[in-house]
Amino acid sequence: MLSSFMEHHLTRALQGLFSELGEIWKDSVKVTLEQPAQLEHGDYSTNIAMQLAKVLRKSPMEIAGLLVKKLEQDGSMGHLIRKMEAVPPGFINLFLDWQAWAGKSFNLPEGGAGKVVIEHTSINPNKSAHIGHLRNSCIGDALVKLLRRAGYEVEVHNYIDDLGNQLADTVVGLQHTEMRGTHARFGDFCWDVYSQIHKEFEKHSHLLEERTRVLHALEQGNSNLAWIGLLVAERIVREHVEEMKQFDIEYDLLVWESSIVKEGFWSSAFELLKQTPLFCKETEGKLAGCWVLKQPKEMEEDESEHHADKVLVRSNGILTYTAKDIAYHLWKFGLLDQSFVYQPFGEKLWTTGSSGTSKAFGQASMVVNVIDHRQEYPQAMVKQALEALGFVEQAARLRHVSYGVVSLSPKAAAELNIDISDGKSSYAMSGRQGIGIKISDLLDLMEGVIEKKRSEPEGLSSRAIAAAAIRYYLLRFNLQTEVVFDLQQATEISGNTGVYLLYSYARAVSLLSKAGHEPAIAFPVPEAFPELERQEYALIRHLSRWEETLYLASRELTPNTICSYAHELATLFNHFYSACAILKAGDGVRNFRLWLVARYKETLGDALQVLGLPTPSRM
Repeated sequence: MLSSFMEHHLTRALQGLFSELGEIWKDSVKVTLEQPAQLEHGDYSTNIAMQLAKVLRKSPMEIAGLLVKKLEQDGSMGHLIRKMEAVPPGFINLFLDWQAWAGKSFNLPEGGAGKVVIEHTSINPNKSAHIGHLRNSCIGDALVKLLRRAGYEVEVHNYIDDLGNQLADTVVGLQHTEMRGTHARFGDFCWDVYSQIHKEFEKHSHLLEERTRVLHALEQGNSNLAWIGLLVAERIVREHVEEMKQFDIEYDLLVWESSIVKEGFWSSAFELLKQTPLFCKETEGKLAGCWVLKQPKEMEEDESEHHADKVLVRSNGILTYTAKDIAYHLWKFGLLDQSFVYQPFGEKLWTTGSSGTSKAFGQASMVVNVIDHRQEYPQAMVKQALEALGFVEQAARLRHVSYGVVSLSPKAAAELNIDISDGKSSYAMSGRQGIGIKISDLLDLMEGVIEKKRSEPEGLSSRAIAAAAIRYYLLRFNLQTEVVFDLQQATEISGNTGVYLLYSYARAVSLLSKAGHEPAIAFPVPEAFPELERQEYALIRHLSRWEETLYLASRELTPNTICSYAHELATLFNHFYSACAILKAGDGVRNFRLWLVARYKETLGDALQVLGLPTPSRM
């Protein structure tokens, strides 16, 4: 990685300077580099001289001057730097020799040892998925691709809550509502059933008692109701899995909540928890009869709001979602002395079951859960349970990737016949009220928009372009941002969009093809670089940041960082394309610019693959 390479040389030069000045080197001295916003201030800059003024008892400018001389004596960082300057009040600006940079390889640091288990999607298997669910899946899958690109071994889980209220409601609805109309898929039919049964709950309270009966039946298993629930869930999960494939989203393992209960994982976790003082059965108050995980003092303030989340077993014996999640995470980290058995569910996809074969799933070194910000408290409960059981290291390696939910813009809400007279800036989706945009409907709509705007039908299909556009739209926002979904914005094909990136990539492929370059052959680095035009300089400078951007995103688990990088890269390339002749340039300049195009294509292609977008040769 370029910045690490330079920081290493800077640190070594500093150690030599300390020795020459008779000072004792301290490992606490950390050299950091940043890329200045202004091109005139260099390609990289450091303020280390200002940090060491008191330590070395010299002015920052004097230290900066001494360090520049030391670096020049040591070979200018492997001859990578063409110019160094010390500028007030003590910055050191470094200007790269771009031909030297082009001839070097800068690799990412090795990925951490062990396996990363990423859990994402985890849609309730009771109806079709909507765009809010899709944001989770796109973030999770981008993290899978990002960490694999960074060198990690990654295993992908999709947790299926087949014992929860939502599935129970749909089962009750299938038995106690009359639904008519044409539905393309079973999940779409259940979408309407689920909405209708919640209207019936308001009219007929006895149906809520029926929901409790169904919940018990689902958990106990093997009854008529349990089989109905299983058949409904499995049919809808198959629809979810097929739908996600259109967005290049796949899984290694489906973990069914019922397997955690039926195969004794919760029983094992329950016995472990009973040995800790934080886990006990309440004997009085509103939680009498419940098994609860007592809160540390710092969490007691939230007790009134989240008291249900600390309950692991309700007084009626029904397990909460958090209880089963604790057992699941003990298994993820290999902390339970038992494992599932597995059956094939599709091509390269396995599922937990009551019978099957052994596979090497689980045993994670790090666990990443992609769940929206409303689940922060339950996630904290899982971490607290691990700590209470003495698994402090595993708790520290459990990471919750929180994100803002997707809501509807007033215009999108109005199109769904939602009353917007209250003038809100956004409207939440609600499965109970049947409010939301199904993924399949959005994909159909976007495909139609793309089809109308295409100048030629060759290359990627309109549906593939539509899926890429939707995926990028849901990834490009900061994770904590609420995405206020607007159909007009989502279907735009210019600006900061996935379509813009695909067109920019295809443009580079076309240029290289016209120049007679074979895609399978690496474009040679020119023997001499010309004096760079401003647009060339801006582009190559941004290209040099790819590895460190990739590394930072993998450490911080922020796929939107890759989106920002890719969009800026494509914009700089298009500025370069507009300002600089490429195919008609003189031979020396032409070779350099074609090499720059090839380097751009390689880098943007890498970023697109990390984001799960295609790399088209034609649009």
